[in-house]
Amino acid sequence: MTKTGFVVANLFRKKTRTILTILSVIMAFLLFGLLQSLNSIFSSGADFIGATRLVTQARVSFTQPLPLSMVPKLETVPGVARVAYSQWFGGVWQENTQVFTFAVDPQRYHDVYAEWVMPEEQWKAFANTRTAMVAGKLVADKYGWKVGQKIPLSSNIYPQKNGSKSWAFDLVGIYDGSDENWKKQTNAVFINHDYFDEANQFGKGRANFYFLKLASGADAAAVTRTVDGMFENSPDETKTQTEKDFNLSFVKQIGDIGLIVRWILFAVFFTLLLVVGNTMAQSVRERVPELAVLKTLGFSDGSVLGFVLAEAVALCLVGGVVGLALATLLGAMVEKGTGGQFQLNVNGLIWAIGIVTILAMSMAVGLLPALRARRLKIVDALAGR
Repeated sequence: MTKTGFVVANLFRKKTRTILTILSVIMAFLLFGLLQSLNSIFSSGADFIGATRLVTQARVSFTQPLPLSMVPKLETVPGVARVAYSQWFGGVWQENTQVFTFAVDPQRYHDVYAEWVMPEEQWKAFANTRTAMVAGKLVADKYGWKVGQKIPLSSNIYPQKNGSKSWAFDLVGIYDGSDENWKKQTNAVFINHDYFDEANQFGKGRANFYFLKLASGADAAAVTRTVDGMFENSPDETKTQTEKDFNLSFVKQIGDIGLIVRWILFAVFFTLLLVVGNTMAQSVRERVPELAVLKTLGFSDGSVLGFVLAEAVALCLVGGVVGLALATLLGAMVEKGTGGQFQLNVNGLIWAIGIVTILAMSMAVGLLPALRARRLKIVDALAGR
């Protein structure tokens, strides 16, 4: 039997215990890969490469609305082809079902977001009907909505002038995505901003978000600097970012993502060290007489130490590599499913950190049992002492 075969045979003496330990390592490194990738997304700087749209919001928070008088100013910025805007409505369907609802200017939104596909007559009805609403296909299918229905929605933010938070809209269209990635994002509802602005009790002539469609060849970073500089030191200071960074900023509202990730990984790997360490300690304890026999047959103390360390490395390496491979695969699936808006990329740097972590953990869980095997005295071991 080769030395490799000997290490593998010893690992699988207790098949159930070894398999469960490997599964634990796989899950730990699966989480490690995904969470490290998530952390790198939120810790990275602004990404203007390939940007075709920018989003402008209030500098303090996107919950603070900005005046619509900004629209003509934004359209004068070199590189901006068209500007659309939206206001968060806070829609609630039936008793307590949240619906992503935004008040938009129909024509402007249609011009800026060509990815939303809907018959032209429905776009016209949306623009020309005061109480119009269009729903994404996923939302309409989920709730069984049909074009022509009167849809009652409540707002958890904006009451009407009579104080009621109950609104009613005419569903004039159902939009879909231009490709498979955009089809998966048709989970929002749009209402006519003019009607909303006229009927709501407060906050006239304002919007939360301005979407800037860039002209072909425009420098997104330069446009960003120009826009934010235009409103600097004014009552309505702005923060402009790419659409991708804007989407990620919503998740950042829950807190310090990096700190959360670090604590989760600390808990995971602390538990994993206990599990794998216990497995290695039990394995060596059960084989004390066999290790003494190896020394009797002429294997040196260093060779016995190497066998035990090799078992620890093999145990951690198999589980770690499989876990990182699964994280890479799942990350690619998430990126594809979100149309590239959420790039959960388990890159080479994360793999390098993962391999170093695997080796460090192998030493941590294998060194003490290996040193015990190295110091083993043949007489005491064979005598059961």
